[in-house]
Amino acid sequence: MSVKQHQFTIQFWGVRGSIACPGTETVRYGGNTPCLEMRVGGHRFIFDGGTGLRVLGQSLLSQMPIDAHMLFTHTHWDHIQGFPFFVPAFVKSNRFLIYGPVAPNGATIQQRLNDQMLNPNFPVPLQIMGAELKFFDLEIGKSIEIDDVLIENALLNHPGEAVGYRVNWQGYSAAYVSDTEHFPDRLDENVLFLARQADVLIYDATYTDEEYYSEKSSKIGWGHSTWQEAVKIAKAAQVKKLVIFHHDPMHNDEFLDKVGEQVAEKFPNSLMAREGLSIQLIPPCNGQEQNSEVNTVKEVKISA
Repeated sequence: MSVKQHQFTIQFWGVRGSIACPGTETVRYGGNTPCLEMRVGGHRFIFDGGTGLRVLGQSLLSQMPIDAHMLFTHTHWDHIQGFPFFVPAFVKSNRFLIYGPVAPNGATIQQRLNDQMLNPNFPVPLQIMGAELKFFDLEIGKSIEIDDVLIENALLNHPGEAVGYRVNWQGYSAAYVSDTEHFPDRLDENVLFLARQADVLIYDATYTDEEYYSEKSSKIGWGHSTWQEAVKIAKAAQVKKLVIFHHDPMHNDEFLDKVGEQVAEKFPNSLMAREGLSIQLIPPCNGQEQNSEVNTVKEVKISA
């Protein structure tokens, strides 16, 4: 099924970091690991394949055939564990173009997704997937052009490396910056590049400053950032809407409610990522030029 041509929508299918954590205390924000979908200018883009990808796959079964681009930030388990359970990839009528950077050890995105599904780790090999799968090695700093959609990337500060993405279309932009750790003495130039005047910035704020700098259990060097740093980046980059993402599995709904309140005090146009959330960038309908003054962002709550 084709995606609407005049559309820029972001939908969240998994917003949790590190490990899936379903339970009574994670109902409102969700327990699935990272996966988000962008429907942009007639194309469907899927970012990361955490356990949220399984849920997305179930929703796509009523929309087949599916033609989509899948882009991975990196292949730590929480970002790929949903891939073997992505049912549309087993259906012959579908096609997926899969992008990811080459790992520091030289492993391609195809090799890493393949290895995850080898015995004794998984009973069904990648080769059983019936959909057309095409793999592309992403070059750091080199943009991808798909019709009039431009996707930029930049290296993030994360153990084993990760990349962030920025999707640009007809004057609108959304930055996806997951799994990055801020620097102690400066704002990350690569993150600022991705976030520059973005309509939406989705940022890894796994910790609070109190947790990150804790003398008893410091999180320095773990590869993740804080909501306080997210606010600094959003202000410096003149972001329109900030989305706090990659929630720590130890942070329950009540904790995240409080974080959301604190973020909103510092950056009012912000929200906490949650499963089932859809953000639509609304194009002007009165013939005005599509610039930062007339771009608006509409938050729509839908069911997952």
